[in-house]
Amino acid sequence: MAGAGEQQHSGGAYRQHLPDLSTPRFTEMQKQDAHEYAKAFKESGNPPWLHGLYLHWRKLFQEPFRGITNDGRVRPDLFTLQDEGMPIEQIAAAADALLGKLSPHQRSLVQYHIDSPEWRSWSNPEFLLSDKGVRLDELPTETRDAAMGLLAATLSPEGYAKAVGAMRINGFLGELVRAPRVCNEFSYNLVLFGAPSATAPWGFSFYGHHLCLSVFLYRTQVVISPWFTGAEPNLIDSGPHAGTRILEEEEKLGLRLMRSLPANKQARAQVYKLLRDPAMPRGRWNHDDQRHLCGAYRDNRVVPYEGVLVSEMDDAQRGLVRAILEQYLLYLPARARGIRLRQIEEWFHETYFCWIGGFGDEDAFYYRLQSPVVIVEFDHHSGVFLTNKEPAKFHIHTLLRTPNGGDYGMALRPLIPGMDQGFMWEGER
Repeated sequence: MAGAGEQQHSGGAYRQHLPDLSTPRFTEMQKQDAHEYAKAFKESGNPPWLHGLYLHWRKLFQEPFRGITNDGRVRPDLFTLQDEGMPIEQIAAAADALLGKLSPHQRSLVQYHIDSPEWRSWSNPEFLLSDKGVRLDELPTETRDAAMGLLAATLSPEGYAKAVGAMRINGFLGELVRAPRVCNEFSYNLVLFGAPSATAPWGFSFYGHHLCLSVFLYRTQVVISPWFTGAEPNLIDSGPHAGTRILEEEEKLGLRLMRSLPANKQARAQVYKLLRDPAMPRGRWNHDDQRHLCGAYRDNRVVPYEGVLVSEMDDAQRGLVRAILEQYLLYLPARARGIRLRQIEEWFHETYFCWIGGFGDEDAFYYRLQSPVVIVEFDHHSGVFLTNKEPAKFHIHTLLRTPNGGDYGMALRPLIPGMDQGFMWEGER
């Protein structure tokens, strides 16, 4: 979070790109709630590029889950069951407290089977494209607080603050475009998979505009992957939450790493010089994720390695890689984060860093760190609500994936001991 003084210094840039709220897009949006807004989008097909993406997502959803890979082959035996110190009793109690505040009908909506394919139906636009579970802005305050209590019990304090920051920025955006029923601080859905337990696997999905978290829990172990966090703009420069800024450290650390490389390694890391480079193959840039490769519904994507190996970097540069990864692992509580970071470091000999765009003070850019056990992406985007046609530093998308079947805890599930399959009736027939 940046201070208010710094915020005032740098916060004016996005205000040069505020949209014309008298256009039909915004006048219609201002009349609708989230359900009406999504229904109108699905029925009208506008904007056509996003509607086409939605239809493509639904096709991808039909494909069985395999996981993201670098070459199309899923590597086995990369992940193991282990004690990560998660306060599972506290987390399960928080989930039970939420269930206790829901009506029977709401409970029927919020609870899915642990193996439900709906794990994979999250998305990050403001459109409510997959309406499952409960939506926080439709709950009484006490119930909504219980939902946030589950998030607070699961995430690290700093990770929870980051999530709340993203939610508040979404609320700020809704105020900017005068459509608070579509975009607000609590326009997020929560759905449970499995029953809250200290001993059996379960989890939850928390998703909405610019914040999507997939959380799988088994005993004291956690997988928070995939997750997506973004912001447009990435700061609040007025109102009660003025001074809120997210994703700045990820930006600064990535730029420091790229600038620290010697010229020959910079040339290898910089796979494209322009953010929409004519040298890119068809599809490398797209309207929805722009340069991102591992966004919503891309659960089985093949993402070839690009760039320079982290093992070729010097100690200071590897320290910057660790600092970037710490930011991307921030949602994990400290002990789980440390364990995960050490596991990722074991693969530095097969961890690649790549870059798209320039690396001057004002340049927007994309970068990715990728190994067999983690992928993180960072991208500056052009405007969606704002009008900037070129990517700008006030619209940021970030995400984390666990390749080779690790997303949604899928790689761990076959390792979990099963129930006794036998049955013996001990009473009278």
